[in-house]
Amino acid sequence: MQPPSEIVHPLRRLGLIAEGETPGFVPLPGGVSSDIWRVELARGPVCVKRALARLKVTDDWRVPVERNAHEVAWMQTAAAIVPEAVPAVLGHDAEAGLFVMEYLDPARFPSWKDELREGRTDPAVAREVGRRIARIHAGTAGDPDIAARFANDELFRAIRLEPYLETAAQRHPDRAEALLDLAETTAAAKRALVHGDVSPKNILLCPRGPLFLDAECAWYGDPAFDLAFCLNHFLLKCLWRPASAKAYLDCYSAMAEAYRAGVAWEPPDALERRAARLLPGLFLARVDGKSPVEYLTAEADKERVRRVGRALLADPVDTLAELRAAWQEELGL
Repeated sequence: MQPPSEIVHPLRRLGLIAEGETPGFVPLPGGVSSDIWRVELARGPVCVKRALARLKVTDDWRVPVERNAHEVAWMQTAAAIVPEAVPAVLGHDAEAGLFVMEYLDPARFPSWKDELREGRTDPAVAREVGRRIARIHAGTAGDPDIAARFANDELFRAIRLEPYLETAAQRHPDRAEALLDLAETTAAAKRALVHGDVSPKNILLCPRGPLFLDAECAWYGDPAFDLAFCLNHFLLKCLWRPASAKAYLDCYSAMAEAYRAGVAWEPPDALERRAARLLPGLFLARVDGKSPVEYLTAEADKERVRRVGRALLADPVDTLAELRAAWQEELGL
């Protein structure tokens, strides 16, 4: 296909396209926030990610493209702590809002979401995800330099708190106070470097363990957000593939326990309490926020999420095990 100039020119500036070279470009499927390309260079394939100003969702959702630079900074920071957990960054053009990283062939590095969709669940993977995220949190907790580098409060609100919790509050006015309190509590908890989108779709399964992508929401804030955000997907996937519901819940518990074991920067009970209280808000937001999960289409399934999410917002629990029990009861497991 015709090479897009907004990609070609930055690659030439970065010295990745040789003189006289005409690379091939293949668009890749991705999330809602970026254009992603596989670029066939003489040196081999690379992956290019360019941030979009308007996200590809039904609602009008616009966020600054400088988040691309924050993603690169997160990957560089994480690489210094858990080098095997991130891909290699090959170049970054802040002006163009794009960066280049190593290309990871999905035939060899499958998406965790794809594996889970097929019912291939392994609690050992979930445990390692929890361990690695906890290591990154522990390695950045209380670091004033990291805090200053990722002081992205406005961006995090625009990408996470407003489209998720605040939008859900608008659509559930009788739970608005609880949802807005969760947004305020999350925004105020400044403890460690947060990825902001720890989701199975952003985790590749590699020989060296789970590898994290898509850190556009990187922010120095509440590490409980990363934990709750990922655990939320295991709960929702119980409705996506009911035959694997028990296995998804086992992954939920494996990740929660492994993560908690790595919490050294604050009392683990305090962090777990924040995660257990935030999770019902995120649960509700994934059906009634600006970024609903694409695989819950039946209204009956959405109502089950609303019923449990609303109940737990009205009567919060303090542990993730209690939250699992409430969802299991709804599912009849």
